[in-house]
Amino acid sequence: MRSPRRHPLLVPALLCAAAVLAARPTTADGEAGDGPDAATELSAQVARLYEDAAVATQRYEAGRRQAEARQGRARRLEELLGRERQEIAVLHEDLGRIARAQYRSGGGLPVAAQLVLAHSPDELMRAQHVFSQADLAVDNAIGKSRRAEARLAEDESKATAAWQAVERRNVELASLKKDIEDKLEEARWQLQGQADASVAAGSCRGAVRLDQPPAHFTADWVTPVETYALSAGFGSGGERWAHRHTGQDFAVPIGTPVRAVGAGRVVRVSCGGAFGIEVVIQHADGYWTQYAHLAAVTVDQGDRVTPGQWIGQSGTSGNSTGPHLHFEVRVTPALGSAVDPVPWLAARGAPVA
Repeated sequence: MRSPRRHPLLVPALLCAAAVLAARPTTADGEAGDGPDAATELSAQVARLYEDAAVATQRYEAGRRQAEARQGRARRLEELLGRERQEIAVLHEDLGRIARAQYRSGGGLPVAAQLVLAHSPDELMRAQHVFSQADLAVDNAIGKSRRAEARLAEDESKATAAWQAVERRNVELASLKKDIEDKLEEARWQLQGQADASVAAGSCRGAVRLDQPPAHFTADWVTPVETYALSAGFGSGGERWAHRHTGQDFAVPIGTPVRAVGAGRVVRVSCGGAFGIEVVIQHADGYWTQYAHLAAVTVDQGDRVTPGQWIGQSGTSGNSTGPHLHFEVRVTPALGSAVDPVPWLAARGAPVA
């Protein structure tokens, strides 16, 4: 059963996710060229797309949080609209009451008729007063109603614009994220195709040199990949192994940066066989670590490495049913001397969950 483990991706700098990717040699049909730098450029392209995808994901999540805030404002506007509609209904009722009261106070006669038919100055003054009060009340009620209706129309427009802005932003961010992820997926399988060709030929292409983010590790030991799900564990059975599984598998997409778990020296870089493309590192404490089924390597035999340094990109080369990193810890350079890598890493301050 897979156990998910999440860590933030290493992103060297906050790149604009919509920026145009650096140009690479291409043929007329747009595929990577066949020159000596084609393999390096494809690995670099995958690494850049990983960075872009990480930034796009960050922007998407930030946009999603902003959209939620906008949705909250839009809902508050909807509530305000409801109150304003109730207020207008009350104002309309008030206008009706004023008209009915005016009719009743006039004894069934229009106020203007009372002014004409007044028999004395007092009656004339009273009728004029009634007329003025009624006229003022009507004017006030009509004014309030018109202002409320104008405010309602304005707020309805704001609410509609708010919901439309939320929808547009969500669509834009989702489209941007999907576009980068589609490019990354295509580049991953191109990279794996190169790896399969190398394994079939039994000859590695050599190290590709990638610009990796500056390491900020304070610990001497790290996990071999940052974001992963655990799959086959040490000692598990399976028809693809002669006896028992000799390492820990980390399920990761093709092209995921693979890191040296600790300082050491690269003693083996090979292609072909059950492990496909693999790297073996000797550490100062008398252990060796193996990183197998890679799609590309970024080190050469004899190189010194530091904790967290990229040594390759994951893949599914060799005896593999899907993209993952096979990580193994041995007490000798030879097969058959493996120990369980999970407690081994945990004892060194790099727990695997």
